[in-house]
Amino acid sequence: MDLKNAVAVVTGGNGGLGQRICHALAAAGANIAVVYAQSADDAEKVAAAMLQHDVEAATFQCDVTQPVQIARMVGEVVKRFGRLDILINDAAYNKSIPFSDLDGLTTEEWAKIIDVNLTGPMHVIKAVAPVMQKQGRGRIVNIASIAGLIPGGSSIAYAVSKAGLIHLTRCMSVALAPDVLVNCVAPGLLEGTRATANLSNAQIERSASGSLLKRAADKDDVADQVVTMCRTETMTGQTVAIDSGRVFH
Repeated sequence: MDLKNAVAVVTGGNGGLGQRICHALAAAGANIAVVYAQSADDAEKVAAAMLQHDVEAATFQCDVTQPVQIARMVGEVVKRFGRLDILINDAAYNKSIPFSDLDGLTTEEWAKIIDVNLTGPMHVIKAVAPVMQKQGRGRIVNIASIAGLIPGGSSIAYAVSKAGLIHLTRCMSVALAPDVLVNCVAPGLLEGTRATANLSNAQIERSASGSLLKRAADKDDVADQVVTMCRTETMTGQTVAIDSGRVFH
């Protein structure tokens, strides 16, 4: 798909990885809808930075756990840009809870992690799907984690949420074919993100040293893969791991 003048919705677009994805898509010619939950000022800075790519950008507030807000956001994006071609589900939440600490994995934490990381993307996909199908084209890229491929990561709930997101990718690729292609990127440890900030130093060191390349994954590599998945005409239902060589699937 030609990305020139396409409209891309990036949830969590004001985060460390989300910003890189916004820049990569804008550099490819897409107009950007920066979706944020709380940090309006950060989102405005990201949108302003898109001007260097000679594209249009605007910010939209939305809590992805609230279907009413999602419907409003999608309507506002279409009203502002006239169309909606791309969805990047990057908004996420985690909390460091050791797997052995089952008491620490409270019902409340489990529900919040699953709601933001899995149920939220499902609701956003359902909201954008009719728009994309009416247009006759669309691309959806979910941002999961290698925690969804192995029993690891910041918590059991986080790992399960990302595993669910990977399988949601497969299921939605079936549901939305042939007009809408749905793929997924599963990053390993990424430095300079809110998710990493919630991890312990021991977890960060263990993740980096456990990779073949002995370093964190690169946010720009992830963003470039997102762009490739938006451009593709023949790839759907797939998950690509970018983790400096930790997981093979």
